[in-house]
Amino acid sequence: MTFVDLKEIRVSYDGKQDILKDLSISMEKGELVSLLGPSGCGKTTTLRVIAGLIKPNDGSFKLDEDDLTKVPVHKRNFGMVFQSYALFPHLTIAENVAFGLKLRKESKASTKEKVEKMLEVCGLENLGDRYPKQLSGGQRQRVALARALIIEPKLLLLDEPLSNLDAKLRVAMRIEIKRIQQQLGITTVFVTHDQEECFSISDKVAIMNNGVIEQYDSPEMIYRLPRTKFVAQFIGFENFFAVTKNAEGQYKSENGQLFTTTNPQPTATETVATIRPEDIEIVAATTQNSIEGTVLVRTFLGKSYQYEVTTPLGKLLVNGTSEQIYETGDKIDLVFPADKLVVLEK
Repeated sequence: MTFVDLKEIRVSYDGKQDILKDLSISMEKGELVSLLGPSGCGKTTTLRVIAGLIKPNDGSFKLDEDDLTKVPVHKRNFGMVFQSYALFPHLTIAENVAFGLKLRKESKASTKEKVEKMLEVCGLENLGDRYPKQLSGGQRQRVALARALIIEPKLLLLDEPLSNLDAKLRVAMRIEIKRIQQQLGITTVFVTHDQEECFSISDKVAIMNNGVIEQYDSPEMIYRLPRTKFVAQFIGFENFFAVTKNAEGQYKSENGQLFTTTNPQPTATETVATIRPEDIEIVAATTQNSIEGTVLVRTFLGKSYQYEVTTPLGKLLVNGTSEQIYETGDKIDLVFPADKLVVLEK
């Protein structure tokens, strides 16, 4: 059953250019859903619409079938964690975490009990008497998370909460966020521009571009079967070539080479095909879905080599094993496995 439901949301700051364009997305209870995309794509605006910080020009937002489109932010009972953490430097960790309960005028005994429990859940035991300046970046992040969760929010909103941490700490904290989210079973919306971070913890991912959602699916499906060229490029596909579908269901490249795919096919006849460098096979002789090429550049990747190969389709990137190493100028045959070749909608 749908828990979060945004329907045909439109946001325009100046009345001329739409930041969000008829955006619709639904989320199930207990899911962690990430909004992923480059700067300016509309992901933070979407989060602010959910939070109540921005009123949409058109569309509706429902939570558990209650229409919250016009409900002010302070009445939505959502927990929010921002990029800056926004901790109060003059308050102890325990006082920071208890802040929301204090505003609700909960009893001291209840507040003390809930704070102690939340500090334990977030791995902050024995740190309640310290101040933010005495904590590491990762610990401050946990404090911000604990403060957002202690009010038992219906929805947890995270706006690039890990961007101020170093690479190693980001990895540790994203695991912690997923652990806490699963432990509490709280529906979470996570905004990020980091693909690896997003894919590692999300149940669903919405990839955004210019105010619209280009693809909304599980991380595994998006990684394996991107729907559009924008999505494919954004998640790391590098080889693209134009194809036209014939009456037999095959795809013909501009040089006349025929290709087949076992993956879902778009309705468009003229489109673009793509394949990851590691999915192209270097073989001794041409077979179906194959093409000849010449090695232009070889680079060492550690466990393997990557080649830039000139072909009738254009220049392609191809990964090869260290068992057979090719030199610049070598002629090689490339095979595109039918289950790895992806034909895009646009």
